[in-house]
Order: sequence, then C-alpha cells, then structure tokens
Amino acid sequence: MADLYPSIAQCAIVAGAFKVLLFPAYRSTDFEVHRNWLAITNSLPLREWYYEKTSEWTLDYPPFFAYFEWGMSQLAKLVDPAMLRVYNLEYDSWQSIYFQRATVIATELVLVYALHLFVKSAPSALKGPSHAAALSVLLSPGLLIIDHIHFQYNGFMYGLLMLSMILARQKSTIFLSGILFAVLLCFKHIYLYLAPAYFVFLLRAYCLGSKSIFDIKFENALGLGTGVITVFAAAFGPFAFWKQVPQLLSRLFPFSRGLCHAYWAPNVWALYSFTDRILIHVAPRLGLVVNKDAVNSVTRGLVGDTSFAVLPEITARLTFVLTLFFQVVPLIKLFLDPTWDTFIGAVTLCGYASFLFGWHVHEKAILLVIIPFSLIALKDRRYLGVFRPLAVAGHVSLFPLLFTAAEFPIKVIYTIFWLVLFLLAFDRLAPASKRSRIFLLDRFSFLYIAVSIPLILYTSLLHGMIFGKKLEFLPLMFTSSYSAVGVVGSWLSFLVVYFTS
Repeated sequence: MADLYPSIAQCAIVAGAFKVLLFPAYRSTDFEVHRNWLAITNSLPLREWYYEKTSEWTLDYPPFFAYFEWGMSQLAKLVDPAMLRVYNLEYDSWQSIYFQRATVIATELVLVYALHLFVKSAPSALKGPSHAAALSVLLSPGLLIIDHIHFQYNGFMYGLLMLSMILARQKSTIFLSGILFAVLLCFKHIYLYLAPAYFVFLLRAYCLGSKSIFDIKFENALGLGTGVITVFAAAFGPFAFWKQVPQLLSRLFPFSRGLCHAYWAPNVWALYSFTDRILIHVAPRLGLVVNKDAVNSVTRGLVGDTSFAVLPEITARLTFVLTLFFQVVPLIKLFLDPTWDTFIGAVTLCGYASFLFGWHVHEKAILLVIIPFSLIALKDRRYLGVFRPLAVAGHVSLFPLLFTAAEFPIKVIYTIFWLVLFLLAFDRLAPASKRSRIFLLDRFSFLYIAVSIPLILYTSLLHGMIFGKKLEFLPLMFTSSYSAVGVVGSWLSFLVVYFTS
C-alpha cells in the first residue's frame, strides 16, 4: 500500500485539522441532544435513563449508545462539569463545544481503520479503485455536514458498519461480521433497515452448506445465534430485568410522528407530496375534491399525521409493506448467490428501500445508501453510472440542514469540489462492464447532474433575491423533489444492474 498516495492516514490528518477549524461553526439542536444525554447518563442511575424527560430531547438511542455517552461523560466532567447537569438546558460553554466536537473527530478513527482494512483486504488488482473509494468516504461531504457542522456521531457508527461489511469478505471472519453488526444495532436502531441483507447472507454463507441449503452447519448456527443473543443481552438485559423494555421501545420507535419530516427527505413520499401540492391548484379544473383542512398541513411532519389535500392518505402499514417487499426482491438473488459483491449490493438495496418507502424518514439517512454503495461503485462502469446521480442527489439534499450564511460556501464549495474530484477519478478507474450499458440510464445521469448547478443557484441565491422571505418552503420543495428524482432514478437503475450482473 506504500504506492497509494495520498494515504488514508495522511488524508485523515488533514481532514481532522480542517474539522478542528469548524469547531465554532453552526450547530443544530443535535448538539444539545447529545449534551443532555451526557448529563443523563452521568447524573442518573441506569434504571432512570429512559424515563428522564426534563429536556424535550429525551434519550432515544439503544443502550450501547447510552453506555457510549456514559463513557464520554467521564471525560467531560474533567473538562466542564457544568455540561453534565440535567437541568442546565441549552448549555454551550466553549469548553463543552470543543469537547463534543473533538469526540466526533476522535471516534471517527473507527471509520479510518475500517477504510484502511478495506483497502488492505482488497485483491491486488483492486487496490487502486478501493483506495479511491475509501478516500471518497473518508472525505464525504455528507459526514462533514452532518457530523462536524450539524453535529452527530455517524462517522463512528458507519465505521462499525464498514468493519462489519469488510469482515464478511473472508469466510474466516464472517462470524465476527455478524457479531459486530449485532453490536451496531445496539448502538443505533436505524441499521435495522439493513438487517434483512445480513440475515440472508449469514444464513446462506455461514449457517448453510455451499452445495445444498439442506446441509445445515449446526455448530456455526448455534455459535452465531449464541453470540448475537449475548450481545443483545448485554445491551438490553438490565432493562429487561427491571421490566423497562416497553418504555425503552417507546423511546426507540415513536410512531406518532408523521409520514414526512418537516423538510421532505428525497424519497417516494417527497414526490407524492409534491404531486399533491400541484394537484391542489389544478384539482378544481379536473373536478377533484380538495380537503381544505389538509391544505396547510401537507408540509408538516415533525409530530402528528401528515395530511394530503387531494391524494389518498398513506398509512404506516403501507410504508412497512412496501419497504419489506422491495427489500425481499434483492434478497432472493442474495440467497441464490451469496457472494460478497452481491451481499453489498443487497445491503445497498435494503438501504434504498427503507429510505424511499419508510415512515418519517430523515434526509440524513441517505448515507445508509451512499456509504455501502461506495464499496462497489467502481466494480464496473455500469455501477458507476448508477452511483453518480445518487452521489449528487444525496449530498445536495443535505444542503438545507445548513441554512446559515457563514456555512453556505463550506457546504457548496466543498461538495462541488468533492463531486468533481471523485467522480472524475472514479471515471478513470472504473473498468468497462462485461455487459452492455443502458443508453437511457447514461443520458439520465448526465442530464441530472447538469440540472444541479442552476438548482443550487436558485435555491441558495436567486429565490431570496426575487421573493425575499416569501414562499420560504419553495426552495426546500424544489431541492427535495429534485433530489428525490435522482435517488429514485438511481434505485431503479441499480435494480437493473444488480439483477443483470
């Protein structure tokens, strides 16, 4: 790996220095969320963690993440004990800001190690492409925006996910892959969306024989099952002992929230909501009935039910059925062909399905698709053709998270630089496909990327100059709908590529 330049370590050091410069940058309410969790886990006994509600930002991550916060709180009290007082709401001393920002960078070293292992374990012929893909994840604008400005710990948890996927590459470490994924689920339950792909792959590649599905490897199945149960017992055992599991689950799965978030995540329901907004204006001419009570609520979604004025209402059950169906479809191929590439493709498609059809999806969840896909984006030019619009749509959809003027050049210039640098590098490194490329998909990718520039200019600059503070939701709607077209288009394209590879 000596000839791979710049190295992952070198890029991590430079990126870390840049992220330190962002310490004073805008931070979202997630900063207060995690400060409050530090206070809860440090100040209260374990059995009270999931009942505490002094702040509206109650603890709603699984136990391992709560234990993780407790561990960080032991250091936090050496830096600024005031940040650990439960009633000290909205506390943001410079010591607390620097401490929390620094922990994000420090815990991201898990991702750095995972990327190093990804390149190291790649076949010799794939070292170069793997290195480029690893650097694209390490320097991801998505992680920069979400973790190091907006504030979260995604780099740490995606590091665990990548380690788990990489360990699945070798038969000797598949067991560790399954155990590590179980650990990840106990850190953040959003990764349940990817669990079906793991279940099928571990079943087929580790618990069943390669020649016959009736050749059950009982020792492997028992060992894996015992390991997973042990992990979940360590996480949830104390709460089960105190009979707090219903309370814990009510925090993890707050189904009272509406279909769409306040800013529509770029998925099928964003296009559905956009269509409903259009139909409100044309319905009288078409003789369609308009629910006037819902006209002002179609942009809601923080809490409560999202209502549609013209189109039929969407239920949580319907989103579950659609998500499950579009996850099962790629899992059929994975069961029949349990190779590592097929596994990563299935993980990606499970991420797509949950993002596109899920209930109350956040725009940040697009990384569930982008990061796994990055590992196979350079498999051949057909894969790269699908990845391009996803990379553009996914990162542009994150722009509304940063709405302050100071962060505007950071998010736009950094993202454009990343897209140009890595998409051009990927274009040179991706080998030709053994199968013919699809003309329409290539044209869609080119046209879609071309439209992104005027869209960014309008939503970021021109709308304010033309309308001032009027129609403030319009740029969000355009950004969400544009990004949704890209994500849906890339998903449909990847289904074709996945099943014809």
